[in-house]
Formats: sequence, C-alpha cells, structure tokens
Amino acid sequence: MRNVIQQSIVLPAPSETLFENYLDPAAHAAITGWPVTIGPEPGAEFRAFDVQLSGRILAVVRPSLIVQSWRSTKFLADNLDSTLILAFVPESANAASGRIDLVHPDVPDHDFEDVTEGWPKYYWTPWREYLERRKKG
Repeated sequence: MRNVIQQSIVLPAPSETLFENYLDPAAHAAITGWPVTIGPEPGAEFRAFDVQLSGRILAVVRPSLIVQSWRSTKFLADNLDSTLILAFVPESANAASGRIDLVHPDVPDHDFEDVTEGWPKYYWTPWREYLERRKKG
C-alpha cells in the first residue's frame, strides 16, 4: 500500500500570496529560517534545510498548484523520489486567508512519521509566524 500524507492548513494571507511565498527563494527562506533553492518553472531545482530536502519542480499552475519531486536525506538510495502536491485555495470564509492542501504520496515507511510531523513543525507553524510578523511589521 502506498503511503500518502494529507494535510490542510489555513494561513492568514490570500492563497496567491502563499503560492508566491513558496516559490520565492527569499520568502521561503524567511519562513523556514534556512536558505532554499527553488524556482517557478518546471525543472527548477529544489534544495532546502541545508540540502536535507531536495527535488525538482515538476509542474506549476499559477496561482493554485505546485507539483514537485521530493526526497529527504533519510530516503535510501533505492527509494524513488516522492511527489509533493500543493494546492493553494482561497478560503471562502475569509478573503484575507488562504488554504494549502498538501498531498504527499510515496514517502518511504522509515521516514513517513518524521515527514508527517515535519510539515507542521518546519512549515505550517513558522509560516504562520512569518505572516503574523509581516502584518505587525
């Protein structure tokens, strides 16, 4: 059976802003606190957290969808890359908020729990804090 991580998060910014944050190396780094290599075009390399994460952008549908290959340094050499799908959706209840729906299939069993816990720890919580700092700023 395939492992699939599914998470959704509502953050205090329009979905278009969240989309741009993810693909902008400076904003992405400000969110995570680590330098990142990323680009908005299919084929662009992805490197984050001191190259603990790597992959490539596979598809971009502005301003609503990013698909990338993804692997952590805990993946074994014979593990295929997983696929990360991020959908950016306007939050109908509040125009100033956006939702990110994450679907992340094919994370190997031995890394599944860490990756599942890593999304809130390394992305969702810091991203919320980043957006709140910018509002105050």
